[in-house]
Amino acid sequence: MVMTNHSPIGLLTGKVVLITGASRGIGAAAARLFAREGAAVVLAARGTDALTQLVAEIRADGGVADAVTVDLADRTSIRAAIEHVEERHGRLDGAFNNGATIQQPGPLDTTSDEDIEQQFEVNFRGHWTAMTAEAELMRRGGGGAIVNTSSIGSRRANPALPAYGAMKRALNSITESAAVSWAPQGIRVNGITPGGTATEMIDAWEAATPGVVERINASTPLGRMAEPREVAVVAAWLLSDRASMVTGAIVPVDGGAGA
Repeated sequence: MVMTNHSPIGLLTGKVVLITGASRGIGAAAARLFAREGAAVVLAARGTDALTQLVAEIRADGGVADAVTVDLADRTSIRAAIEHVEERHGRLDGAFNNGATIQQPGPLDTTSDEDIEQQFEVNFRGHWTAMTAEAELMRRGGGGAIVNTSSIGSRRANPALPAYGAMKRALNSITESAAVSWAPQGIRVNGITPGGTATEMIDAWEAATPGVVERINASTPLGRMAEPREVAVVAAWLLSDRASMVTGAIVPVDGGAGA
């Protein structure tokens, strides 16, 4: 029996939380969930129309939300988004660095230089820039928590998405390094590695190479893909005070596929 309905319990009450990649998929699910758990959410993505609609939805539901445009390939844009959080709220308690870009599926020797550059800029350097700017703001408020979205593809060979997998594995490394470096300043840093999740990214992969969804389901002990909300709820817990002794963890959210 699949149980995916979770009643809010105030996990993030009183916290200001930034979410990148918030316009769709896991990020949009996180925006709705975090707001219902009591956070004031700042939603960041390139898709401004989608963000505007999501902010309106959250406010109509009684939540606190606003939006800022961000391009994760542009370091100036990332820093400006975090400056917006400071101007709007005066502090930052949590950050869910969820934004990502997918590469054109295919083997390592056919991956283009352009794909490699984009993977580096968005899926690695973008997170590095965001984390350091977020931590700087969190220090001024006495601490905080950061969660980075990695991938099950970072934990093993990833022949279909080699550049994506490589950058996500590098993200795991800087997540762990930041956790150790910033722990004395009261900043916790963790990662999550979702497996197959029912998002637009999987839809694009399926369109490029039909049969992906069927293979993912067959290789997942729970027999299905995750719903975006099921991934978001793990991030919510890691950002909450209930995870106060958890830092430097890379938490699988993959239905047992990585076991």
